[in-house]
Amino acid sequence: MKNTKKRTTPLPTKQQVETERKRYRRQKAYNKALGGTVYVLTIVAAVAVLIATLILPVLQIEGTSMEPTLSNGDIVLLTKTTNFDRGELCGFSWNNKLLIKRVIGTPGDWIEIDIDGTVYLNGEKLDEPYAQNLSVGECDLEFPFQVPQEQYFVLGDMRESSIDSRNTLIGCVEKDQIVGKVFFRVWPFKTIRFFN
Repeated sequence: MKNTKKRTTPLPTKQQVETERKRYRRQKAYNKALGGTVYVLTIVAAVAVLIATLILPVLQIEGTSMEPTLSNGDIVLLTKTTNFDRGELCGFSWNNKLLIKRVIGTPGDWIEIDIDGTVYLNGEKLDEPYAQNLSVGECDLEFPFQVPQEQYFVLGDMRESSIDSRNTLIGCVEKDQIVGKVFFRVWPFKTIRFFN
């Protein structure tokens, strides 16, 4: 005859049950906190992306065409607008790139650039303390040149190397190309500043 005694597992003690309950409660609280944190971070990231896309686009400067005002590697914030005054920095899209140039002429203005690179706006010599290395540059326009309606004439501050509205490759910037106005440099920290 076979032994039919069943083996029984001893029941856990009261202390073991309490320890397991505490561990379960801690795990549940941890999972809840982790889920809440992930939820908050997702909302914050979505809001940041919306702000950066719709209100304040962020751009890193590449190249030297805006030196000394903006240097290669600078990070700037733009504010969405299509209305500019002369002298303001304009961000616009061209060939799937975002370029930054300075608005020189608004719709209807007459532009002339002499052989030395001096710019005349509506017959008056333009005071340009920001411009470096004045030059006619890569220019294939005939002067005097009138800025078409709904467009802006833009130049880089480093005139000898900038490709801008002087060249029909880029030409005048149409309002629907404009992303916004540069209003704040956030990087590098030592050169943080607002632009008006």
